[in-house]
Amino acid sequence: MPLLLREDDVARVLQMDRVIAAVEEAFRQLGSQQAINRPRQRSTTAGGTILNVMSAAIPPLQVMGLKAYTSARGETRFIGMLYSTDTGELLAIIEANRLGQMRTGAASAVATKYMARPEAGSVGIIGTGWQARSQILAISRVRPVALVKCHSREARHREAFAEEMVAELAAEVVPVETAADAVDGVDMIVTATTASDPVLRGEWLRPGVHINAIGSNWANRRELDADAVKRTDRVAV
Repeated sequence: MPLLLREDDVARVLQMDRVIAAVEEAFRQLGSQQAINRPRQRSTTAGGTILNVMSAAIPPLQVMGLKAYTSARGETRFIGMLYSTDTGELLAIIEANRLGQMRTGAASAVATKYMARPEAGSVGIIGTGWQARSQILAISRVRPVALVKCHSREARHREAFAEEMVAELAAEVVPVETAADAVDGVDMIVTATTASDPVLRGEWLRPGVHINAIGSNWANRRELDADAVKRTDRVAV
C-alpha cells in the first residue's frame, strides 16, 4: 500500500532546510542531465475549471512522479504522487498545498544562494499571499536577512503579513505603501503576485540586486517589465 500523507502530516514533518537541500539536489541532477522534467500541461473545461499536471523523474534516485492541481471557484488544490522507477509501484500519495509552497520557496533559496551577493541582507517583496511567507523563510536560510519590506494592494494584508513574519524571523519587517517603496535600496527582490501586468519596473532597480520572480506561470502574464529584464546580467529559469 502506498504511503498517504495529509496536509497535517506534511506540515509536521517537513523542514525548510531539508526542502532546500532536496531542491538543490534535484536541480543538480537536472543540470547533469540525470533527471527528466516535463513542462506543465493544462486542461480547461467550458466552465473554467483547470487541471494542471507536471511530471518528472530522477532515475539515479529510482523515483518518478507528478504533481497535479485544480483551479476552480477561486480555490486551488494540489496532490503529489511518487512512483518507483524500478517497479512502477506507487510509493506515496501526498496532499501537496504546503509541500508546493515550501518547494517554491526552496527554489528561490537555491537561486539566492548561488546568485545573490554573499552579504545581501535586505529583501523587498511584492505580494503577501500564500507563496510569500515561504519565500522569506527560505531566503533567510541562505542569507543574513535583517530587513524585509513588504507591499500588497491591500494595506490590511501587508500589515498582517508583517506581523506574522516578524514573529518568525530575527529581522525587521516593514509594510510599505507602494511596490517602488518595497524595492528601494534592498539587496534582494521577490515578486509573488497573480498580476497580469508588470509590478516591478526596471527604473527602480539598482546594480547588484537579485530578483526572484515566481508569480507568473501563464504566457500572458509577467511581473517584470521589459526594462527590468533588459537590465539583468544573467537569467536562470
